[in-house]
Parts: sequence; C-alpha cells; structure tokens
Amino acid sequence: MRSKLQSYIGFAKKSGNLQTGYNTCVFAMKKGKIKLLIIAEDISENTGKKIEKEAKKYQVACRVYGKSDELSQMAGTEGRSIFGITDQNFAEVISKEIDKDG
Repeated sequence: MRSKLQSYIGFAKKSGNLQTGYNTCVFAMKKGKIKLLIIAEDISENTGKKIEKEAKKYQVACRVYGKSDELSQMAGTEGRSIFGITDQNFAEVISKEIDKDG
C-alpha cells in the first residue's frame, strides 16, 4: 500500500495540491483550501492536539498516519509532520489508501 500512497502524495506535490507544515496548513484551512489533513504519528502530543482542534474548527477531514520522516520523504521535503491535501479527488483517494493500510 505504501507505494500507492507514495505515488498519490507525489502527484499531489507535483500538481501543487500539497501544503506542508503547521502554519501553512492552518492558514490554508482558514481559507477553506484543505480537504484532507495528514498528521504524522510521531508528532508531539501538544502540536497534534492543536492541529486536530483546528481541523475540527474548519471541518477538515483528518488522518493520523506514518512517521514524519517517511511522510516527508514521500512529499519530497524534510522535517515535516503535517500535510494538507487541497484537491478533493486526491483527498478521497489518499484517505481511502490510509484507511485500507490502517
């Protein structure tokens, strides 16, 4: 499953439908752009609670999945733990893959 998920996250990045990092994702959620939020399992408890609260506030689907370095590698970045998908189709496909894998 990881390779499919990796492909979808890569496609989202290449097509400009991926936001990374806490502040960027919160800002995009405020604007109503994020359709799916992916949070790494190894994120700090406090940050995790904060971002999940923001996701609820803006009614954004949220998944806790994978390790931050693994997700960062999929997204072609380093040191990120929070990823926002801005395209509805990518969001649906990626959340299905995460649910299958989980």
